[in-house]
Amino acid sequence: MGKLLQKPKSFYNEFFRSPSPDKLSTHYCPGCGHGVIHKYVAEAMDDFGIADNTIWISPVGCSVFGYYYFDCGHQQVPHGRAPAVATGVKRSHPEAIVISYQGDGDLAAIGGNNIIQAANRGENITVIFVNNSIYGMTGGQMAPTTLVGQTTTTSPYGRNPANEGYPMRMAELIAQLEAPVYVERVALNNAQNRNKTRKAIRKALKIQIDKKGFSLVEILSQCPSGWKVSPVDSLKWMEENQMPYFPLGVFKDVVEQRNPLETKPRIWDKDTIIKMLDLDRQVKEYAKPNPTKDIYEQPKIKVAGFGGQGILMLGVLLSEAAMLNGKQVTWIPSYGPEMRGGTANCQVVIRNNKVGNPSVDKPTILIAMNQPSLDRFEKDVIPGGLIVINETLVTSGVTRDDVDVLAHPFSDIADKQLGTVKVQNSLILGALIKHTNMLDQQAIFDALPAHIKKIDLIPLNKKAIELGFSLG
Repeated sequence: MGKLLQKPKSFYNEFFRSPSPDKLSTHYCPGCGHGVIHKYVAEAMDDFGIADNTIWISPVGCSVFGYYYFDCGHQQVPHGRAPAVATGVKRSHPEAIVISYQGDGDLAAIGGNNIIQAANRGENITVIFVNNSIYGMTGGQMAPTTLVGQTTTTSPYGRNPANEGYPMRMAELIAQLEAPVYVERVALNNAQNRNKTRKAIRKALKIQIDKKGFSLVEILSQCPSGWKVSPVDSLKWMEENQMPYFPLGVFKDVVEQRNPLETKPRIWDKDTIIKMLDLDRQVKEYAKPNPTKDIYEQPKIKVAGFGGQGILMLGVLLSEAAMLNGKQVTWIPSYGPEMRGGTANCQVVIRNNKVGNPSVDKPTILIAMNQPSLDRFEKDVIPGGLIVINETLVTSGVTRDDVDVLAHPFSDIADKQLGTVKVQNSLILGALIKHTNMLDQQAIFDALPAHIKKIDLIPLNKKAIELGFSLG
């Protein structure tokens, strides 16, 4: 029986996380090398059976949207900080396979110190370093690996060593350190070298699987858009320009001489951590909630409205109360530059076990505190979910008939019965908890002192929550 040739299972068939209407194409330019490298990594993840245990680190650069494509864990990080974050991820999850996927403008420039320090410590991670000798994502500026004489938008007369220094040979630099186990430079210019690239990636991942230590694979890759050449001509450009200065080969391979790294077991139980940190904290037991619907047991919640409506604080109080109730929680804020009046939302994920994905694309519960928020997010709520609306600022109402609705003029109620709209968020929180019974009501009250710094405001917020209970 013939074998069906298809994408690796670790690579999504449809890129559902991409906002583009085209869910079948990547965001990379024609002729870009990232797609080929992605394929090799995904194949290796399949063959080694590590996809479910892999955490992909994506810094700023052309590959920043790696989470669109790979069916594994992901962590997006600031520019150049991938090795530092990879270190933290690997040390907190020593059994995970951590891949730091970086470009030359990221790894060799702003992240230069981070990669050197991680390599020098011998962190048990795999670094895939894509070197196309230019800043591709931001418009073709000069990178640390831009060649002498190469013209870019920031070196229009060509790179001049007297002014900008020489291109950095990162593989050679990293190989000089004592701790790294394996360092190789490969290229994508022809079938033979692509096969070597595939083997190098697999070897680097196997080193991490075997707990042998730090490995780096530098890949010379084409950037037709940045180089201003055609995809076909970019392969020739690579051979004639990049490869003479960046020779291919293995610069360090001491895998056989290294023993597997020992990992000490981590202790994660709550009582031990509190004791180790010398925290003066009373661990209080709360009643186990009995949600009114099964979907409220582990909900994904989106809170949205204007800046100044207490959007983020509502999410924080909800998250704190959930943690007091023994839940695993993530809270992600999103807000515009305005202190007041701009858009704001936050995403809260509540789970009985570890949260795998903190993003709330399909909320179980939507709290819409104004009309624009309802218009924007109503369609995303799962069937059978709950939409809480502030009728003071939401005039058109919910258009769907497959969701539950909890609607009150919360702003007006807060203003008239409590004397200020500033506690409308606590009012909504009380109504939500009563309606869903997702958390112990006492946990909501106990969450207030941790986040409301003005002590005199705590009684008013408590009163707002109690009033909210009557509205739920």
